[in-house]
Amino acid sequence: MPVNSSQRTALGRASAALAFAVAVASLAAPAHSAERTGNDEGAGTEQTAGSDETGIHAAVRIEYSGSVAPNGGTGNVTSADVNWEPPPCWYAPYLGAKDFKKKMSADIEEAAGTATGTASSAIGQTKQHYEDEFGWEDHPGYKDYNVDKDGEGMFWAGVENPNEPDILKRGSCSELPFWVDNGEAPPPQFEQAIDPEMLAALAYQHMELPDTEVTLAPDGTTKVNLPTWSWLDKADFHEVKATAAINAPGFALQATTTAKPVALKLKPGTDDAETYPASGECTINADGSIGEPYAKGKADQAPPCGIKYLRSSGHSTFDLQATITWDIAWTGTGGAGGDLPDGTFGTTQAVTVQEIQAVNR
Repeated sequence: MPVNSSQRTALGRASAALAFAVAVASLAAPAHSAERTGNDEGAGTEQTAGSDETGIHAAVRIEYSGSVAPNGGTGNVTSADVNWEPPPCWYAPYLGAKDFKKKMSADIEEAAGTATGTASSAIGQTKQHYEDEFGWEDHPGYKDYNVDKDGEGMFWAGVENPNEPDILKRGSCSELPFWVDNGEAPPPQFEQAIDPEMLAALAYQHMELPDTEVTLAPDGTTKVNLPTWSWLDKADFHEVKATAAINAPGFALQATTTAKPVALKLKPGTDDAETYPASGECTINADGSIGEPYAKGKADQAPPCGIKYLRSSGHSTFDLQATITWDIAWTGTGGAGGDLPDGTFGTTQAVTVQEIQAVNR
């Protein structure tokens, strides 16, 4: 039985808000978070399937691995493109038909006990949608929650990104749960259905880059008007990988996001300084290093990457900020892949600058 657009809006919004508030809200919470591993791979976070209070097998969740922030938190990478952002929400596999019927029946019964007016009508239509094939042209209804197809597919539902600060964006995947057969793609009207590129963006959001401290010569304390050499050995920084994956019966996707260091930006911490080169941008060398290590006899030479302070730091220090730019790319299921906006991550080092003491004879 088809409905018009206004009825569809009432059904899609009111019933989703009432009947799925509890069910969908639980999808984003990680069931387990791994501890920091202490190796070059960083931390790993698993967001795996669990069980809710009814004993129903809970939603399929995204698993993060590689160099990612612990406890499902946001990583330390800042996108160079201020207009880029990871998905605030997405549609993903939720429950099989029998579990969905059990969960939905309980939610509808609970909501119907207190609802009146329009809300009560929306809940009634929701029940009809999943029991009596009440639907519309691009969102067909179901007979008895599709239990005759249990094991042949899953209902998909909206998942909020817990790291999205905007509550409106986070809750924008508000369509009613819909059925997807095993091995089939979600209906095209659900543009926010999870895919490898979205997983890559989520891996980017969770990626944890290493704290990289540049080597300075002189180290820690330098002199006014004396060039300070800065460099990073190839072994000090290397490409970093983070993977996001989702697995469900008849459905599996994964994407790996890779960050490669390409440049170092130096900010002396004071306007009374000069950088080498003048832009402060030190590019990566052919061997993967940045800058050039200081060697005896080069004190008066201009370094390929470095700083010259023009005044003393007095009884304090200057905060030298070293920011590395990372080239970000991804690959995923089915040979998909592409580029993501460059990422940046900076560290700050305290530098003491002293006046050169001269002795007159």
